[in-house]
Order: sequence, then structure tokens, then C-alpha cells
Amino acid sequence: MTSPKDRARRAGAAMVGAAIVAAGPALAQPSPMPNVPTTRILAVGRATPKFTPAVLQTVMPEEVRETVKLYLQGKVGDWYMRKDRPGVVFVFNTTDPKEAQHLLDALPFGRDGLMDFDLIPLGPLAPLGLLLNPAAG
Repeated sequence: MTSPKDRARRAGAAMVGAAIVAAGPALAQPSPMPNVPTTRILAVGRATPKFTPAVLQTVMPEEVRETVKLYLQGKVGDWYMRKDRPGVVFVFNTTDPKEAQHLLDALPFGRDGLMDFDLIPLGPLAPLGLLLNPAAG
């Protein structure tokens, strides 16, 4: 038996999926998709060859303290451990990839060259705009 909250979550996911499917042909070719702002920066990290168990033991306490500081300052919204390989994922509450890179470089893992990051600007799901004006799609 599913709760009302679960049903609402599934319905919302179905609406997003429908918007993406409806926008499918429009996404396949250049189209006038709404320009959306960058609202967050996703930083996907991967360990470098310098990332060894011995180095991890010595650097980890400082890395955690410094990351907690960024979290408490509101700079880091979410942080996760990668399950597929050594690394971390941060969602930064910034719109500027350069600021996110600066924050990462100041952390011990960045400062000591233990992690490299791919920075991905994130924004609102543009295809949802098609639901507001279906005739435009």
C-alpha cells in the first residue's frame, strides 16, 4: 500500500517524464527551448593517483571539517560519496562554476591534488515550460 506522499511523488515524476517525452522531438533538433538560469553547480569528483589510503587517513579529518564549514555557510547544499569509484559529489549553492572551482581548490583534497572535478551547471527543467504553453511545442 502506498502513502499519499508516495503517490504524489510518483505523479510528479510521471508529469516530468511526460514533459520530457513530449519535448523529445524538440530536444532532438535545435529549438526555442526556454532559456533557464543556472541555479546550482554539480561537482563530480574522482580520485587522482595521489589518493592513497595512507594519504586519506591523514587528510580526511581536515577535509571533513572544511566541508562542514562550507555546508554551514550555505555554500554546499548536498554532498555524497560515489559508489562506483573513489570520489565525492557536491551540489554547490552557487551559479558560477569559477566560484565552485575556487571552493574545491581550497579544500584539502583539491589543494593537495587528491581529487579532480567535473563541474556541471544545473538549472530548472526547461521542458516543463511546454506544459505551460502546449501549443508552442
